[in-house]
Amino acid sequence: MRLIKSENTKPELVVRRLLREAGFPGYRIHRPGLPGKPDIAFIGKRKAIFVHGCFWHQHDCKKYKMPKSRKDYWLPKLRQNVERDKKNTEELKAMGWSVLVLWGCEFNDEAGLSKKIRMFMS
Repeated sequence: MRLIKSENTKPELVVRRLLREAGFPGYRIHRPGLPGKPDIAFIGKRKAIFVHGCFWHQHDCKKYKMPKSRKDYWLPKLRQNVERDKKNTEELKAMGWSVLVLWGCEFNDEAGLSKKIRMFMS
C-alpha cells in the first residue's frame, strides 16, 4: 500500500496537460486549506477538480471490483473514502466552489475527458 501514490499520479498529470492544452494555466495542486485538498484548484475561478481512482472511491463502473478477501478491512475503509469525498464536495460547494470529479475509467477516452474539462472550465 505504501507504493500507491496519492499525488502526481498519471491521471493527474494527464488532466494537467489537458488543462494547459485547453488554455487554462494558473492552477494550484493539492491546495491545503481547502476541504479535501483538491488535486487541481483554480483559486480565482473557485473551481476544484478531483481525480478519483475507481477502486479507492467505489465508482459504479466496470473497473471497480469488490474485494474478495479481508472484506472486514476493505469495506469500512472504502466506505469511509466515499463519505469523506461527499463531505468535502459539500463543504466546497457551500464555500461557493464548483467541483468536478474525474474517474479513472474516463481516462480511456481522452477526447471525451478533454471536452468534459473544457465544459467545466467555461
